[in-house]
Amino acid sequence: MRTGVGGRCMSVTSGELLLETAIRALRPAGILVGWRRITAGDERALHPAERPAFSGSVTSVRRASGAARIVARQLLAQLGHADWPLTKMASGAPTWPAGIVGSLSHDSHLAVAAVAAQSAFCALGIDVEPAEALPPDLLDLVATPRERAALAHDPYGGRLLFAAKEAVYKAVFPLDGTFLEHHDVEVDLLHQRAEVCNGRRVDLRVCTTGHLLVLAFMRSSDEAL
Repeated sequence: MRTGVGGRCMSVTSGELLLETAIRALRPAGILVGWRRITAGDERALHPAERPAFSGSVTSVRRASGAARIVARQLLAQLGHADWPLTKMASGAPTWPAGIVGSLSHDSHLAVAAVAAQSAFCALGIDVEPAEALPPDLLDLVATPRERAALAHDPYGGRLLFAAKEAVYKAVFPLDGTFLEHHDVEVDLLHQRAEVCNGRRVDLRVCTTGHLLVLAFMRSSDEAL
C-alpha cells in the first residue's frame, strides 16, 4: 500500500488513510499536494546537486529533506518535470522549474510538498507541524492580540497559527523578497485567510487530521488586480 502520492510501497495505518483523505479534500483544483512518512534511507534520495546544501546537516535533517523531495519530484513529474533537482537558493527556499510555484515542509515524522502552475497560482506555501500545543512562552511571539483572543481554549490553536504564518511567509517571500516577523501576518483561521502587512491577501486551507497542515496560496488572477 502507498503513502500519499510520494511514497514507496509500505503499510498504511487507518490514521494515515484519514490524513490522505483530508489532504486531498483541502487542496483547491490546480494545486497538487502530497505527503510521505519519513523513513530511514530517505536521505539517500537527495539529488547530487542538492547534497552540498546539507553537507553539514545531521542525518535527521537530511532524511526529512530527502523525504520532502521524493514527494515534490513525484508531483513535479505530473507537471512534466521529472527528476528536477530542488537545490537551495540563498534564502533557503528550493528552486522550482520555470512556470512552477511550490513549497516543501516537514516535521519529525511527516514530509509534505505542494506544487502548481504559475499561470494559475502566483504564490504557494505549505507547512506541517505536530498536533501539539505551542509552548506558552512562544504564543506571544507568534500571535497578535486579536489572534490570541480568537484562539479561545483550542489547545492546538497556537501551533496551527504558527503553521499558517509559516505557510504564508513561504508563499509571499518569492513575490516580495521581504523577511517577515510573525506579527507582520494577521491570520483569520475561522475564515481561512491571512493578510500581510504590505496588504497582500492570502487564502488558507487547513488540515488537522493527525498533524497540523496549512496550505497558503494566491491565485494569479488576484495578483493582477
